[in-house]
Amino acid sequence: MAEVSQPLLDKEQHPTYPVARSNRTHRATWHSAILAGVIGALLSTSIHWYASSSKVAQRVQKDSIGFCPSPDALPAKAPRSNIWKNLDLQEAVHIRRWLMDPERGLNLTKADDANDSDTFIHIVEAYKPSKDLALKYLADPELTVPRYAHAVIHNGTSESITDHLIGPLPLSINTTLRPLHEIYHNHPIPLNARSTFNWAALADMTRLLFGPFEEIHRDLFNGTVEDGTLDVAGTAPMSYDGEWRRSWVQLRRAGPGAWLKGLDFYCYVDMTGTDPSQYKLLSIVHNRKVYNSTESLFTAWKAGELVRPPPAEMSNWATRLPTGKARDLDDRAGPRTVQFDGGRYRVDRKEGWISWMGWEFFTSFERDMGLHLWNINFRGERIIYELSPQEAMAQYSGYDPHQASCVWLDRAFGMGGNVREVILGYDCPADATLLDATIHEKGSSTRRNAICIFERESGRPLSRHTGFTKGEMGAVKGYELVVRSISTVGNYDYLFDYTFQLDGTIEIRLSASGYLQGGVWHEEQSNYGHKIRETAMGSLHDHVINYKVDFDVGGEVRNSFMKVGLEVEERDEDWFEDDWGKAAVQQRLVREMIEEEAMLDYAQNMEGAYVVTNEESLNRWGHPRGYALHPGPLCRLTNLKSKRTERNVEWAKHHLAVSRRKDEEPSSSSMWNINLPGKPAVDFGKLFDGESIDQEDLVVWINLGTHHIPRSEDSPNTLTNVATSYILLTPWNYNDADVSLESRNSVILNKDGNWVVQEGVKQPEHCVPRDTPPLTYGGIEGWDEDGSKRDEGGLQYRQMLGEFDRSTQYSYR
Repeated sequence: MAEVSQPLLDKEQHPTYPVARSNRTHRATWHSAILAGVIGALLSTSIHWYASSSKVAQRVQKDSIGFCPSPDALPAKAPRSNIWKNLDLQEAVHIRRWLMDPERGLNLTKADDANDSDTFIHIVEAYKPSKDLALKYLADPELTVPRYAHAVIHNGTSESITDHLIGPLPLSINTTLRPLHEIYHNHPIPLNARSTFNWAALADMTRLLFGPFEEIHRDLFNGTVEDGTLDVAGTAPMSYDGEWRRSWVQLRRAGPGAWLKGLDFYCYVDMTGTDPSQYKLLSIVHNRKVYNSTESLFTAWKAGELVRPPPAEMSNWATRLPTGKARDLDDRAGPRTVQFDGGRYRVDRKEGWISWMGWEFFTSFERDMGLHLWNINFRGERIIYELSPQEAMAQYSGYDPHQASCVWLDRAFGMGGNVREVILGYDCPADATLLDATIHEKGSSTRRNAICIFERESGRPLSRHTGFTKGEMGAVKGYELVVRSISTVGNYDYLFDYTFQLDGTIEIRLSASGYLQGGVWHEEQSNYGHKIRETAMGSLHDHVINYKVDFDVGGEVRNSFMKVGLEVEERDEDWFEDDWGKAAVQQRLVREMIEEEAMLDYAQNMEGAYVVTNEESLNRWGHPRGYALHPGPLCRLTNLKSKRTERNVEWAKHHLAVSRRKDEEPSSSSMWNINLPGKPAVDFGKLFDGESIDQEDLVVWINLGTHHIPRSEDSPNTLTNVATSYILLTPWNYNDADVSLESRNSVILNKDGNWVVQEGVKQPEHCVPRDTPPLTYGGIEGWDEDGSKRDEGGLQYRQMLGEFDRSTQYSYR
């Protein structure tokens, strides 16, 4: 009789049974059939009993084993208050009320009600204390650090923008208000440099601008701006020095993925000043021909000289809906991590303080560039005072006026303001710890679950060796802590990652996704990208993202900067008296101390390194302790001669720079630099005036980025595995040896007859993972300037989100 095996269960839990074939006689078969029926009935009963008892056993086992410990961060109290954190809601409300008091003499209008010609508060934020005072506080937490704020005010009457310093806080008779000029090279900032819009006025302008072309648009593109089937997108920079404000505005098809659906119709528009009635159309470009008046365009249309593109593709090609045939087994949920021993990091939510495996640091969040890290300590010693993104630029190329003139500096649009709630389980692991983020721009808004923190296993050992001498063989698990936020600025999504490792290394990584800024495809565009659809292309562009790293190597502000190079030498050695000849050709180290502030590039073939050292702090072996910069894919700006990047992105023209730290030089850019390439508010080049950097307080300005050559696979969205860039900040003789061997999550194997395994921490064998709650998505809470909650269906709330009134059909970025 055939052997009966235990039934297997497939994913749908259907039992499968073996099929037995027999060569016996009919009679034997008949008797076998009867016997099989009896056995089958018994077997069926047994299977039913087995399955039922198995489920009961599973439930009993589940109850007896218990759930896995919570993966959440362990609550903690920071060792001191966070002196860098942003204002809370009530502080912002009180400051705006104080500024709007007639006693201040500012004649302010409520931001939601203001026209461009009015004076209103754009932003209020905390202003960081001086580093000298902060370090005194870190040494003595009993010290009181005066708290200050700053407020950006748009003055429509004088057509200028002024940043003001307010403090000390809390507000009292001692609180003063003064212009904050010392952190800018050119001030006041001209109002024409703004990248903010009055959406109601812009809606009127859009209707006036495109209304006369409705008949042409319906004929050529089977739609109009007025009926919502078409919309428009502008470009930057909109000014050179703030004297005027103009932009190339391109027509495109509305709907999902509109960034990929550009149309061959471009208008050059003057939006100088604060009176929308004075905005005017300067020229129109279609089929690479310039029309300097509406009349000349109509004449060409009536003569049949305009070009009608192929009918719009009606499919969902530019959406994120799943496409194609399902892949084998992809109907099953993918793997996810389970923390058998519970969370291994600590978070003080109120103070924005995080601690993990010898690391600890504070966080803050700002409108311009989002998440900043402060007072980064490793094993009880400060390594970095400040680590923060500064600017993110993208410069485009193309065969049309929109692409060829476009340079985005996304600080202008608020990379912090454009952070949104993460999609838990997709953007970050399902067991990540989530933090909120608040900004105060034209009111206040809190991004729920905007920052995620999680520990992960890197998927490879941090160190390992196979050997046979006692103590040689083993491995250290490659655990890491990641702090992440995601900013969506128009078409692009930027993932900002800070990854902390057990050996003292920090990885700074920037990854991009989202939609390309697409151009209109024709063969002449082939030098500037690739065709991705019948009439669409992805346009060639550079991404360069700048970071500020204020090193305090050895816990001290006195640091130096060293260039380590490799060169080839040839030496004759007496001991080489064989067939090889006497000469030994090999490489050697060449160390050079950089004496003055400088903008620098990495060596060709990455032959060497740059190192921040503390020449007064030596390790056990007599080497100056330091941190080295190990970049991933290198990127700096390719186009160095454009007038549109003349002075406002000097930081992007080299791989890195090092300067002497000053409180009055807090940043490499500003929200207005985008529109001031000839006269930037922050001129990075002016930071470099020949000062010594020998054992001084240093800032290293580093660039990440990519030369983005779009391909078909960037449609509909760019992929983070390709569009990514990183740098490692790693110990360089900082320690006496590898400190990651302190980790007890490690193993030693010794051969003593049989292999003897010694694990420092043994993982619990089993526990029941906690249920993953259903995915929900909230978003943003908003408040008016007076602190009253905004109606989520209201216009002000939609404008706060950047979801402007669709009647404008107008998009910047």
